Formats: sequence, structure tokens, C-alpha cells
Amino acid sequence: MASIHTGKARDNGSVARLIEVEDPADDRLLDYIRLRDVQLRRSLESTQGLFIAEGEKVVRRAVSAGFHVRSFLMTQRWLAGLQSELAAAPEVPCYVVSDEVAEQVTGFHVHRGALASLERRPLLPLDDVVTAATRLLVLEDIVDHTNVGAAFRSGAALGADAVLLSPRCADPLYRRSIKVSMGAVFSLPWTRLVDWYDAVPALSRAGFSTVALTLSGDAVDLAAVPTRDKVALLVGSEGHGLSARWEHSADVRAKIPMAAGIDSLNAAAATAVACYALWAGRRDIS
Repeated sequence: MASIHTGKARDNGSVARLIEVEDPADDRLLDYIRLRDVQLRRSLESTQGLFIAEGEKVVRRAVSAGFHVRSFLMTQRWLAGLQSELAAAPEVPCYVVSDEVAEQVTGFHVHRGALASLERRPLLPLDDVVTAATRLLVLEDIVDHTNVGAAFRSGAALGADAVLLSPRCADPLYRRSIKVSMGAVFSLPWTRLVDWYDAVPALSRAGFSTVALTLSGDAVDLAAVPTRDKVALLVGSEGHGLSARWEHSADVRAKIPMAAGIDSLNAAAATAVACYALWAGRRDIS
């Protein structure tokens, strides 16, 4: 186990407080308990205003994005990989545990060995996000955390510059969403829609061409959607797709052509294809 350090290192400035913890019931580890219990985590993270980043790369990206760190939790072998992040937060406790203790606290084997608890920020104002964007990815009622994370990752990679979520979409800052997005939830501006019913007409009034991804019989091929300076791509839930309200409020209804016998794609896969068809495949997205 790591020794406990305080104060300053000899040659590289301050280091985080490394604190050995051997008891999985230690109250100092409460931020990390039962990470796979969705109901518990939703309540705990909302009440405490926190979220959990998992894995060296994701923790590094969360810290780089400027989120305030409450604490770190990691096994000995991951300390060196996050040395810079630990050194930058000398006031933040880093709880160093064995693999067995980590598993008992979190409820699963933490393969990537490093976790951090960070403070949530207030949601960005909707007007600020919409005004600053030209390529919006708008998700309606996607409730699977993996799909939300994958949509963020695809959107960030393929041209979206902001994401809007309906009120019932899964939490982008849930651990699984963050992990699947590989930290894209930290770099891509996002917020939630308050007025679900009139959200699509409001985007049209704001100058966006709203494109509904649908299997509707009158939908045009995505490749035939005219190029516009401002586009909002609407993607619906895993089971039923877009609501009738959103689908029929959109300026354009578009579909992804399918081979015979296949009628749809997973929501995350469809998002990736549509982002490429509308943005990455048409012009420079850098």
C-alpha cells in the first residue's frame, strides 16, 4: 500500500494527500458506494451534487475540463499515471485501497483502477447553448446511459457542437454515460430542454433546420437533406423513436436507407450514421 504523504514533494511541487483506507465501510468512501445501483446513485449524486469519473483517461479529461474534484479513489498501481492530476490538487484526498476494498465499495471489479468524485455544475442556460451552436444534436427520451454516452461520443467526433436533451433522457454525467462517451460529455456543451412540447418549433424559429430521424413512409434519404448553415438533428428513444409531436413538428423527416430485412438501427448507431451524413461527410468539421 502507499504511504501517506502531506506537504510538498522535493522536486515537483505539492502532491495530493494519499490516505490508505482498509475498511470498505469507511464513511470517507461514501461517494463511491454501489456504483451499479442506478436508483441509489441517482438519489445520492443528485443530493450531493456529484458525479463519478472512471478510468485514467476519463479522470484526466474531467480534471482538465475544470470540474472541481471532491476526492480520488484508486489502487496503488494507478497513482503514477495520474501524478499530474494529483499534484494539481494538493488539498484533495486520494484514498488508496486494495482491489478487494475497491470491489466491496463499488460493487464490481474496477478494471481501470482509478475513480474520482467531482462536483456537478449548474446546467447551461438553454439560450446560451442554442445561440452558440450551428450543429445541434437533440435527443428525445433516450433512457439508456450507454446510448446517451455513445451519442455524445459520436456527436463530438462527427460534427455536432452542442447537445440538447429532453427531460426524460438519461443522465450524461452518470458513470456509465461518461465512460462510454470517453469524456465527450465534458467537452461538448449540453443542457436539458424544459419545454418539451414546443421545443422543435422553437428551434425552427431560432433559425435551425430541424431534421427528424424517422422510419416514416414520407421520409427522405439523409443524403438528400439540403445543406443548411444551422441544423438540429432529432433522434428518438430506443423503442419507439421520436414522438409524433416532434416528428411532425420537424422541418424535414429523414431516414437512413437500410438493406432488405433490416428496418432500423440502435439509437446510438443511428446517431453516428446521421451525424456523418449531415455533417462530417459533407464538409470540414474541424
